[in-house]
Amino acid sequence: MTTNTANQGIGFLNALQSRMSWLNDRQKVVAQNVANASTPGFKPRDLMGQDFGKLMAGQDEAANGLGMTMTNAMHLPSPDGGATRAKEIVSLDSETTMDGNSVVLEEQMLKMAESRMQFQAAVSFYEKSMSMLRMAAKAPGK
Repeated sequence: MTTNTANQGIGFLNALQSRMSWLNDRQKVVAQNVANASTPGFKPRDLMGQDFGKLMAGQDEAANGLGMTMTNAMHLPSPDGGATRAKEIVSLDSETTMDGNSVVLEEQMLKMAESRMQFQAAVSFYEKSMSMLRMAAKAPGK
């Protein structure tokens, strides 16, 4: 998902876009798991979760600018660190069949539903934020 140039300076919207992109990528990985449910020896994959602490520290490359602002020389600086990216990991489900496949469709469907609900929540937050920005940008009395 590309960052809209109109909201590059708004960290909260960048964080929401980063979250929606991560959830979109997770849906793709889960769909691949479901598609390979009958493939011998296939191990299901998932994405590493996003780290809210790194996001707030400004270390998440997709949501740069959301970090804490140093307003006083007495404040401690944020620790340096590398940017986080969605990393695919092997995620063993609760059971493995005789042919070595460990995809459990029920667990994959739960992951898919969870991602969908979180995506819808992020879209709702994004829409509300844009609505508030539009309202704030209106001239008084209009």
